[in-house]
Amino acid sequence: MSKGTILVVGSNATQLEAKSGGTITIGQFLNETAVPLMAIEAAGYDFVLATPTGDKPHVDKDSDALLYFANDDAARTRARDFFNNAPAMNAVRSLRSVIDEGLDRYAGVFFPGGHAPVVDVMQDPDAGEVLRHFHAHNKPTAAICHGPMGILAALDKAREFRAALIAGDQAKARDLAKGWPYAGYRMTVFSRGEEEFAEDNVFKAKLFFNMPDALEAAGGKVITTAENFTSHVVVDRELITAQNPMSDHELAANFIAALDKRA
Repeated sequence: MSKGTILVVGSNATQLEAKSGGTITIGQFLNETAVPLMAIEAAGYDFVLATPTGDKPHVDKDSDALLYFANDDAARTRARDFFNNAPAMNAVRSLRSVIDEGLDRYAGVFFPGGHAPVVDVMQDPDAGEVLRHFHAHNKPTAAICHGPMGILAALDKAREFRAALIAGDQAKARDLAKGWPYAGYRMTVFSRGEEEFAEDNVFKAKLFFNMPDALEAAGGKVITTAENFTSHVVVDRELITAQNPMSDHELAANFIAALDKRA
């Protein structure tokens, strides 16, 4: 018998705007999705995957790499098989349909990473409604790497906030962020240094904004490690955030502990 059901807020985005022009192909990160969800199932919970459109997220091709699985090919294969074949990963719902059925049944909510949430989830009104429910009921809310950008959807003017970031208007972004439920929370996200590495070595292109600046403009107290790509998790009240792909196991352990404590 399940100990409870977790809502997973995935992304449908596959292209991210580049400051230099054009777009960058993105998606959901394999390990940041599969590793926490496999741990959640092993701990006795089940989950429902929902996205803005109701379609299954795409895997970021760059995330299907041994580097994110401690060079363990068997672990990568398990994650790949889980993402592709697990029943819950293929019974995808729209966020709207989940909201309409009622959010009270969910014990917690999880936002996987990859750059994809920076495009759609962070400005999605249904994701914002989900977040406001979980915040109001003090239910565990977990996010990893770029997943914490999803919690910006709880802003009253999330779309305008994102547009201000793209325009480079930090003052306007801060003004639009007034009343954000997570203002004053300690949190982490993919760091400035880690983003610069991705821009220089993976994308070969610059982004319009980095993630710590965005969360700080909204009122978050962002804490990142001095050394890039080391596991780092920050817990503040119901919010559990993890900095990068190497934080997948630590994020899962903290999320499960919070779920068990509440249960």
